[in-house]
Amino acid sequence: MAGVNADRRADRDPASSGAAPDPPALEITGLRHRYPDGHRALSGIDLRVEPGERVAVLGPNGAGKTTLALHLNGLLVPEEGTVRVAGVPVGTKTRTDVRRRVGVVFQDPDDQLFMPTVGQDVAFGPRNFGVPEPERSRRVRAALDAVGMAGHADRPPTHLSVGQRRRVALATVLASDPDVLVLDEPSVNLEPVARRELAETLLALGTTTVLVTHDLPFALQVCPRSVLIDDGRVVADGPTRELLADARLLAAHRLELPWGFRVDPE
Repeated sequence: MAGVNADRRADRDPASSGAAPDPPALEITGLRHRYPDGHRALSGIDLRVEPGERVAVLGPNGAGKTTLALHLNGLLVPEEGTVRVAGVPVGTKTRTDVRRRVGVVFQDPDDQLFMPTVGQDVAFGPRNFGVPEPERSRRVRAALDAVGMAGHADRPPTHLSVGQRRRVALATVLASDPDVLVLDEPSVNLEPVARRELAETLLALGTTTVLVTHDLPFALQVCPRSVLIDDGRVVADGPTRELLADARLLAAHRLELPWGFRVDPE
């Protein structure tokens, strides 16, 4: 999967083609969202993610992280402000196109795994988007191989461990060949080995990635850049190592590194 995306980026390289520069992978301007009960979840988010970047979105519970993630592929539509995916504005008329471009992996893999076998789950997205055979089967094999689950296509998802189901959920998104991956708390409830395997998988993909998490060490391992949001606003944006080395910043926004885990600024 990484090779496919790398080839695509090379084909669009303005330095080699003389074309205008590509638009940002994601561009969010003045994004606000209020839920029906009146709760204001986002209060003017501005964020730009370039193609190929891996960016962690950090923040305490209730900061607006998941609400932001749901806007990135049209599961929620902006009530104020704009969200653009490769220059395409997210809205009711563009949802299908946006969902081809942005794949969301939910916190609970069981929200995405509902077919009798792993292979059928991974094939669901390409089939829904009209991808014909044999390309659909090729994508399923490539996606399962990318997450280290190639030998499990005929197994029921219910027979897998939590870490394995998390990787299969990622494969269901990769099979649709998205330009952007959005992962909501992907390391939750994973034992250390499964957590490491997931991080290694994400690092190998080469896909633009937005990682929504409160797992600070995982963010440091996967994402060179982090954005800290609280109360629906961006309060810090910079190199992950620098943000995590700022103890006052973390404490002010109810974040804390695990006991004994130390981050020194470069």
